[in-house]
Amino acid sequence: MPGPPPPRHRHDRVREVASAGLGIDELRPGQEQAVAALLEGRDTLLVMPTGSGKSAVYQIAAELIPGWTVVVSPLIALQQDQVSSIEDSDVGPAEAANSAMGLGRRRQLFERLRQGDLEFVLVAPEQLSNGETWNELRTAAPSLFVVDEAHCISEWGHDFRPDYLRLAPVIEELGRPPVLALTATASPVVREEIVERLRLKDPAVVVRGFDRSNLRLEVESHREEGDKRRALVDHVRRLPAPGIVYVATRATAEDLAGKLWQEGVEAVYYHGAMSRTEREEAQAAFMDDRFDVVVATTAFGMGIDKPDVRLVAHYNMPGTLEAYYQEGGRAGRDGKPADCVLLHAYAD
Repeated sequence: MPGPPPPRHRHDRVREVASAGLGIDELRPGQEQAVAALLEGRDTLLVMPTGSGKSAVYQIAAELIPGWTVVVSPLIALQQDQVSSIEDSDVGPAEAANSAMGLGRRRQLFERLRQGDLEFVLVAPEQLSNGETWNELRTAAPSLFVVDEAHCISEWGHDFRPDYLRLAPVIEELGRPPVLALTATASPVVREEIVERLRLKDPAVVVRGFDRSNLRLEVESHREEGDKRRALVDHVRRLPAPGIVYVATRATAEDLAGKLWQEGVEAVYYHGAMSRTEREEAQAAFMDDRFDVVVATTAFGMGIDKPDVRLVAHYNMPGTLEAYYQEGGRAGRDGKPADCVLLHAYAD
């Protein structure tokens, strides 16, 4: 089986795959560095801003490394977005193995994997505890292991997922392929924890700047809760749709969505107490532009990759600065101007 290209040809091959496979004529700073490290067999931690092309790194590397790639991705909605993105490119077929699949489709997926007909298999970390899924992945032995949203491994992260802690022994049992950990948000402390908990070996740590020059960040202080609410309505009515309003509680999500309807804004709410079907319907309606605004708790999170969000408003203080960056980063992914507004009342 041929190995990765020698160093003297690597630069040209990376750019050839980026252009022909993904339609990327010019790689962003950090992308080629991370791909090169993976082609050398090195574990890699890549920290790049939201919307800057982290997924392109594993797609290019996977095309150049013989074998198939497993991508650990935390949400079904995010997996579906990633599979659709890969299908729109020319870097090999992809499937997601998740709890929403029927038994027949799951068996077809694993048959394709055994036949060598899949380049990418996306799984939630919890799926690695599923006996059938685990046995199939272990038998097929991936050549690259990707951990998306790697900040979830940190207990200081804003969206901690315990199953991320079990990834290190999983990687070892899969034959210890090179590991790529991806995140948009990781302080030095969190980066150290990701390296430690994933047991990355002499990793290449590639960290790019976090500035998103198309985003306008604003903090507004108000003396009373009523003033803050009126200010939110003004922002939502004044700024172009679509928008996301983050709140702290389920009750606030429902209350504010109702208030916005009264003001002539087509709004939907989203929170963790809703049934899975209700959440999926609300998310799909927002993604399809059937509503102008979604008022949501942080349950409305990593699976949201809508490029044209023009407003992200925080009606309540985020739990951490990293959470604020993650949530605000869902604005303006198309590179066009967008507003991020944090509304603050003294009672907060």
